[in-house]
Amino acid sequence: MDLYPFLRPLLFRLDPETAHRVTLTLLDLAARTPWCGMQRRGVPADPTTVMGLDFPNRVGLAAGLDKNAAHIAGLSCLGFGFLEVGTLTPRAQPGNPAPRLFRLTDAEALINRMGFNNDGIESALANIAAAPRTVPLGINLGKNFDTPIEAALDDYRAGLAAVYDQADYVTINISSPNTANLRNLQGGEAFTALLAGLAEERERLRDESGRHVPLAIKIAPDIEDEEFPALVDALVAHGIDAVIATNTTIGRPLVSGLPQADEAGGLSGRPVRGRSTEVIAALRERLPDDFPIIGVGGIDSGEAALEKIRAGADLVQVYTGLIYRGPQLVRDVARSLADSAD
Repeated sequence: MDLYPFLRPLLFRLDPETAHRVTLTLLDLAARTPWCGMQRRGVPADPTTVMGLDFPNRVGLAAGLDKNAAHIAGLSCLGFGFLEVGTLTPRAQPGNPAPRLFRLTDAEALINRMGFNNDGIESALANIAAAPRTVPLGINLGKNFDTPIEAALDDYRAGLAAVYDQADYVTINISSPNTANLRNLQGGEAFTALLAGLAEERERLRDESGRHVPLAIKIAPDIEDEEFPALVDALVAHGIDAVIATNTTIGRPLVSGLPQADEAGGLSGRPVRGRSTEVIAALRERLPDDFPIIGVGGIDSGEAALEKIRAGADLVQVYTGLIYRGPQLVRDVARSLADSAD
């Protein structure tokens, strides 16, 4: 029985951050009950191999929900084919002042300006080491807010070195709108220098460990169309393994006039669905056929996920749709994708 339709009205009476904490606590408790196994078994198998990793299905959890990798057991109960935790920064930081998370319920959307609030990489690694691992785990990395943008590579290299042994893949987040100037790293010389530095660090770590950990780059939906060719060329030239499209948007045309729509931060959920799909299609048109794309943005149904796959994504991730639809979303998306593969 899906209890979320009954729980959601209660959770939505709470402010969004409190509801977030309560939900994760409830999932942690549920992980110790038979519900966990029943929920997981209810998600259809749809095995695939991407980035050299084996996924039991193509539905993943996007970064941002489990910032400190503290709820892996509970989230694993939902039947995801993979989890992505973070965003983690080398040093702990509190993020932006509250309120910093807002529901736009009429649009089934969220606006967040969290600002990479997290307890730091070392704390998260301790949580990961203590957690059960049933599916591939991605670790999403950012830079500390007080690291100058010209020194961002230092933070990303330090983060990559710290998590390399624990991660199944690593995502480099240069597309959050909530860290000053971060999106400047998405293009031009700054982008190529960042990728070159990451490739060099990954090669060093691979030589030391004998293990290849895939690198993914997460990009914004607000990237201009004329920027795609240079972005694609840089991704391929520097041996990046995947691109995640997309992060949140700073655009507001689809929510104009709604309460809280003018709050600063990144908009996620249904309003970003169309643009994220356009970005996926633009990337697929230019990338090699075997270059993986992970699609995220506005996935709140099986059909929305299929839209991403048809546009060229290999895997999908959900976050905001999960807030509005609950655990049943994972099952519905996995079923739709599995049926489409038959």
